[in-house]
Amino acid sequence: MNGKINNTLLTTLKPATAAYEVNDTDLKGFGLRVQPSGVMSYFVRYRLRGKQTRYVIGRTSEFSPAQARDVARSTLAGVNLGTNPLDDRKPVKEVKTLGKFITEDFSPWAKTHRKAADANLARIRKNFDAQWDRPLSELNALGIEKWRQQRLNHATRPAKPTTVNRDLAALKAAITKAVEWEFLEQHPLAKVKASKDDSDAIVRYLSDPERVALFTTLGQREHTKKADRAKANAWRRERDYPALPSLDDQAFFDHLQPCIIVSLNTGLRQGELLSLSWSDINLPGQQLAIKGSNAKSGKTRHIPLNSDAMVALNQWRQQSPVTNVLVFPSANGQRIVEIKTAWAKLLRDAKIETFRWHDMRHDFASRLVMAGVDLNTVRELLGHADLKMTLRYAHLAPEHKANAVEKLVSQLAKASTE
Repeated sequence: MNGKINNTLLTTLKPATAAYEVNDTDLKGFGLRVQPSGVMSYFVRYRLRGKQTRYVIGRTSEFSPAQARDVARSTLAGVNLGTNPLDDRKPVKEVKTLGKFITEDFSPWAKTHRKAADANLARIRKNFDAQWDRPLSELNALGIEKWRQQRLNHATRPAKPTTVNRDLAALKAAITKAVEWEFLEQHPLAKVKASKDDSDAIVRYLSDPERVALFTTLGQREHTKKADRAKANAWRRERDYPALPSLDDQAFFDHLQPCIIVSLNTGLRQGELLSLSWSDINLPGQQLAIKGSNAKSGKTRHIPLNSDAMVALNQWRQQSPVTNVLVFPSANGQRIVEIKTAWAKLLRDAKIETFRWHDMRHDFASRLVMAGVDLNTVRELLGHADLKMTLRYAHLAPEHKANAVEKLVSQLAKASTE
């Protein structure tokens, strides 16, 4: 793009997903490069002895536009006399450490373009602290392999391969940007592969007894909470204190039970569930929408609501303030970060072990497959980009494999009669 490089222009320039340049309209050869990180540097482009050359003046934090323009004008004047500024002054290339790159360059970009930026930045900072002050150019596969082995073989707290893979993926994604932004010529960790792990093949879903225990415990929780509220109000009335809101006409004490019912019947990720707005739910049409801005894939998808989900959402809507924007807000109306404490206690009381909130998504998919729903439909409902992730549920439909091998019987029988 073209424009007069001055203070006014600098205030209007915004970083993009890729670096771009602004050519000054007053001084030919004078320009400004804007990195995706937001860093802006002045440069002079000139041709000398038939070769196109670029001379970096410095960053906008070091020179004002007027100062940079003076340097550019002086540099171009010297070039016209046959002098190459690079012969007199080789600009000292800044030693960019991992920590400096993450903090100054990658972090601003990630927070603008990545939903899970804060979590991934914290993951990098926590797990690669020993590499923090190391120049990017010194990162290598051997050092990361040693880090991996230390994590996996820790004497007291060995990490799971899946955890190590997530940590490594976060770092590699950042380094990919360092290559794209020309801080590195090539990716030093390109050949570092993920740890082999078969845990993805293990799909955790509720057994029939566990399902009964879960909902029995949820019912007992509701009964206890409502009884406690009635008892508290009786105590308050005896002392002429204002009563707390009665729970007698409410289907639910709080958001926990409807959240669980909706999760088990839609397969939503917890983040998708807690980001739901009432405008995303079409109760008459029995459907909800996960907006691309809240979806891991970045694409909007629509999920039909079965009767269990419909009953829970209708009951929850009736007892929710009409002013609520979010379906499941916190007490102050803001987005809940995660459901952790109440969920953990519920599982303890129900005596259900090794079952995470995210496993309700696996339960949803598993029950669909076991009911005979084809994998592509399950993929669409889960929002997977391709069948690779959905194939983990394929073993739950053994009748398909049985039917496949059974076809061989008829073929052999046919061949024997010919």
